[in-house]
Amino acid sequence: MKPWSTILILISLLNTPLFAQDYPQKEVDLEVLADEIFGFQDLDLNYQELYENMALLLANKINLNTASAEELRFLNLLTEKQVQSLLEYRTSAGTLLSVYELQSVPGFDLNTINKIISFVKVENAEGGSLLKRIFSEENNYLIARYHQPLEEKQGFTSEVPERKFKGDEGDLYMRFRTSKPGDFSFGFTLEKDAGEQIILNTANKQYGFDFMSAHVQLLNKGKLKNFIIGDYQTQFAQGLLLGGSFGYGKGSEAVMTVRRSNLGFLPYTSASETGYKRGAAATYELLRHVYLSAFYSNALRDATVGRDTLEDSSISSFQATGFHRNENELATRHRIREQHYGAVLNFRKGAIDGGIILNRLAYSIPVDRDAQPYNQFTFEGTQLTHAGIFMNYTFHNFTFFSEAAQAVHSGYGITTGLLGSLTPKFDIALHVRNYQRNFYSPYSNAFSENSVPQNESGIYWGWKYRWNKKFSASGYMDLFRFPWLRYRSYAPSDGHEWLVRFNYQPSKDVMIFIQAREESKVRNSSGTETNLYETFQGTKRNYWINVDYPVSDKIKMKTRAQFSTYDFEESTTKGMAILQDISIDLGKLSLAGRYAIFDTQDYDNRQYVYERDVWLTYSLPAYEGRGVRNYIMAEYSFTKKFTVWIRYAHTRYTDRNEIGSGVDTISGNERNDIRIQTRIKI
Repeated sequence: MKPWSTILILISLLNTPLFAQDYPQKEVDLEVLADEIFGFQDLDLNYQELYENMALLLANKINLNTASAEELRFLNLLTEKQVQSLLEYRTSAGTLLSVYELQSVPGFDLNTINKIISFVKVENAEGGSLLKRIFSEENNYLIARYHQPLEEKQGFTSEVPERKFKGDEGDLYMRFRTSKPGDFSFGFTLEKDAGEQIILNTANKQYGFDFMSAHVQLLNKGKLKNFIIGDYQTQFAQGLLLGGSFGYGKGSEAVMTVRRSNLGFLPYTSASETGYKRGAAATYELLRHVYLSAFYSNALRDATVGRDTLEDSSISSFQATGFHRNENELATRHRIREQHYGAVLNFRKGAIDGGIILNRLAYSIPVDRDAQPYNQFTFEGTQLTHAGIFMNYTFHNFTFFSEAAQAVHSGYGITTGLLGSLTPKFDIALHVRNYQRNFYSPYSNAFSENSVPQNESGIYWGWKYRWNKKFSASGYMDLFRFPWLRYRSYAPSDGHEWLVRFNYQPSKDVMIFIQAREESKVRNSSGTETNLYETFQGTKRNYWINVDYPVSDKIKMKTRAQFSTYDFEESTTKGMAILQDISIDLGKLSLAGRYAIFDTQDYDNRQYVYERDVWLTYSLPAYEGRGVRNYIMAEYSFTKKFTVWIRYAHTRYTDRNEIGSGVDTISGNERNDIRIQTRIKI
């Protein structure tokens, strides 16, 4: 199928009537919040899913009259003092009549209200049948997106059959969802990457799009508090055993992001082909204040088969790229069946929230990792069983949170912390963790320095201070230790990380901040001439200077400079990126653009900078090498029901004649991308 033929088909599909109404959107708010919450974007996190969760909050606004403390904390925008103050106000004064009534809540100022107003609403319970509420709900949308690099990758021209891509050059994505917080959610997601096919292929277990996902969720139907069929995520306790894509990690928001919210089961709507569960889940109120949550998942996962014979087969590694473009990649598609089931018994009353977690993973083929010095304690076998407990307790302006888990016949993990407000202007967070080297939890998003909570102990202190409405500062210090070997670090080691950020916001539309960060960890020497591995301390320092400011009511600008250094083996390398953004609001038409130059001496100094993209898409390219990066995006709302985005991005390198590697190699020093998205509402 030709790329432009695909676009014409999508446009015709989008003219089909659907049940949708006005859908809120605040892209600029998300851009500012991404800088504030993420702080820097070079951690081992799925920023696409984290950003999407933030974007979906704009559509599924939290109802201030019914939101629990956990839901309010999940915003990561309110201090613990503000959370407790709102709950106390609601108890004494009754339901709020307007969002602006927050001005009457102690501890809420205009800056806080302006920050959260896009994510919250005030609404009373609606009557009528479920079917009526579904058809009248305003949070309904269908989006279709097409993306294509204009240069051809090597995989499309390769003469090696195992490497040649089978599909066309375009990424195709479609999603429909209708939802009402606390009531229901229905939706589906379809996606194929560039080089993949839309086919019926029973041999590779593909029926249509390469990735297809759907869910049906009902909430608060009597004692049945939550019920999901299809694809979903689990977010219980501190995410040590059952964590979804809700762990923001360390960033310039140094206090609120340390704690995970005990949200339970949530729909999975991302196009990422890992991390979700597929089956059914439910939460039921057994007794007053006692809830039982149970789930079952049966999904096929991508994996590399180590030995593949009728008598003996095993999985040597799991694959998380989601690419199935050629014979080599298709050979890993859906090779192992994963069954995941468990239960959570939860007691919630007042300031206490605690419970017990049991879960088990079972694989259809034994997992037998390729032996490496650093992975001697990684899970192997066909079954993995965990048991855990958690306790959260709130006292005045402080909240204590903890979770401990034990893997049967293996190690344990513990995470615990405290956050709160020492004064109305000073907030703190303390966190302690200890994950043994043989503790393994594949669906965890617990707070850690590693990409998974394993082989690590550490202590973290975060703080935030507000002098007044204009000046504030935040930062953290994290000390950590790795008792066993790590990837690219073949010796027990320790390290540290700190960040300091100063903010100046003289008005609602002007934000100036300066940020510095240092991270120091041990790494293997790259120039060892013996059979023994030598390790050295590597220290990376990042510096940001950022100014957001308006030129007029319709034009806003952002100017930023980022610098970094990396010290390793008595040598220092450097990197930098300087960029200028502009956004123009012309009513139905809005424009956004960037011009950036970058110069990095090596990959250790790559610069990550968030880029504006079409709605629900998170763009975070690594500026690495030497060159120029620019993009322009136009958004036009033909009516309240129909919106179109067009985005063009261009990168030109001055230090190479080839971009990428392997089958993704592009000949030449330039890359151009175009993305088109449409959204329809009724």
